[in-house]
Amino acid sequence: MAYSKMVKPAEAGLLPLTVLRTERLAPHWIRVTFGGGEIGRFVPMGYDQWFRLFLPVSGEAGLGRVPAKANQMLGYLKFLRIPDGERPVMRNYTVRAFRPARDDAGAELDVDFVLHGSAAEGTAGPASRWAETCRPGENVLVIDEGLAFNPARGTERVVLVGDETALPAIAAICASLPAQATGSVLLEAPSAEDALAFPHPDGIAVRWFVRDADEVPGALVLPALRELTLPDAPLHAYAAGEQSLASGARKLLVGERGVGKEQVSFCGYWRRGSASPASRAAREAAAVPLG
Repeated sequence: MAYSKMVKPAEAGLLPLTVLRTERLAPHWIRVTFGGGEIGRFVPMGYDQWFRLFLPVSGEAGLGRVPAKANQMLGYLKFLRIPDGERPVMRNYTVRAFRPARDDAGAELDVDFVLHGSAAEGTAGPASRWAETCRPGENVLVIDEGLAFNPARGTERVVLVGDETALPAIAAICASLPAQATGSVLLEAPSAEDALAFPHPDGIAVRWFVRDADEVPGALVLPALRELTLPDAPLHAYAAGEQSLASGARKLLVGERGVGKEQVSFCGYWRRGSASPASRAAREAAAVPLG
């Protein structure tokens, strides 16, 4: 991922969690709810809180070999030395929702996965396949990475832009905004069924754009962003999703719309044409010390 001015978590150690249940939300969406393990150590920060997720796609033995600082350079190099066929898959995901423990239930963490391809047909990537096929009781590891949306830049007036992979982050940001917040959300989806509704302040206008099969991410939201009436300054803009969409939105806002670059947060989650969701940017980010 390519990030700017992140807000770091207070603690960023390995956190074991367990799958509690799964729910198919839409053709390209599945929600996995985690709990158990050491979820009591997880500190919710709201907004677009994200984390490294280690998935046991080849069995859980490899989870015990993941180094404590696998999100930093030396730890990541150790992680890569875990043999193929045993090494967990590492991907970056966003907290869709967190529910604290209650008298009658433990804490729960929802993570929404975009599904690419089909596990049954053998066309899904490893993370998508795992999300489709995981069962309650399976174990994973996470390392909290904090926020890319920096609340210190302002939360009263916002512009939030992304493709479907940004939906969990943008929905969670909207859930964290003050009730009086105003602004716009521009989101793309691969189908109308995947344009999932989410709560947001009354002053936030949400617009969905459904891409045709031959349209690339950003083909619809970037022109809409160019014509959008921006909130009065100061504002906080946030763009996430496919790398060229995120960087293109930042370039448009700063270069064409006159928004100060310090007012724009952006996250390149994946790169179109990459062989896997872990683009070079994501791998490089995983190897860069974050402390």
